[in-house]
Amino acid sequence: QRLITLLAKNSATPVLIFGESGSGKELVARAIHCQSGANGPLVEINCASLSESLLESELFGHEKGAFTDAKQMKKGLFELAANGTIFFDELAEMPLAIQAKLLKVLDTKTFRRVGGVVDVKSNARFIGATNRDIPHMVRNGLFREDLYYRINVMPITVPPLRGRGRYIDLLAYFFVKTLGDRMGKGWMRISPEAMNCLQRSYWPGNVRELKNIIERALIIADTREILSEHLPQEIRIASGLPVTPVAESEIRPLWQVEEEYIEKALLATDNNHSRTASLLGISRSTLLAKLKKKKESV
Repeated sequence: QRLITLLAKNSATPVLIFGESGSGKELVARAIHCQSGANGPLVEINCASLSESLLESELFGHEKGAFTDAKQMKKGLFELAANGTIFFDELAEMPLAIQAKLLKVLDTKTFRRVGGVVDVKSNARFIGATNRDIPHMVRNGLFREDLYYRINVMPITVPPLRGRGRYIDLLAYFFVKTLGDRMGKGWMRISPEAMNCLQRSYWPGNVRELKNIIERALIIADTREILSEHLPQEIRIASGLPVTPVAESEIRPLWQVEEEYIEKALLATDNNHSRTASLLGISRSTLLAKLKKKKESV
């Protein structure tokens, strides 16, 4: 928290955030931006999701006719961010050629759109995040050394959730409140036994995993309290909580349980198919296929 406050006050300093996947690096970036009082917006880009040419166009924009599909001039993120912040998620996946151009922008505060000849100025602040070992990548020629030393002024390492102990309950209650409100669940609480399970889990998926588990528990819970039985079996086993054996007569067909669970998920997301699929951990096409199959069987 102290580092976040210091970096927020020094808005010209680039920020490099290290941490495991799902540990909350984006939340740190947002906190720094919000506390800085920047006049411009926070814009985000995932460096692993775009090809080199698309990434360049997204960052710097392009002029009309710069390439075949460039029907009109387009502003890039550096231009749109203006006096705000650009957050580079999965920074280590950025191609070396784009790294060289990024270094130039950081040094000169100017850039040119793809196909352009005029320098465009940008005071956008740089914040990058990665779960990779960048020093190791530098030694192996996979990340530019000059860029690394340019952005590695005061790095922040976000600890994994399993290393945050007392913060697990705070995060759990935060997700119960925010997700519960969004799902129309109203006031909800977590039972002591369920909270004990959460605190003793290893959390390989970090904050993202905790959020998903709380959301699933809210879907399943039919009372005002999240109980340990609403948590995934692996969480209960990891916490040392005995799993109550189920009688054979209580076992229902898998398709029936699946249909009921999908219905609950659809209800919780207000019938948003994309959100429901994400929540269930399946693709949207798989969800639609299951819904179609159910409709045909009626």
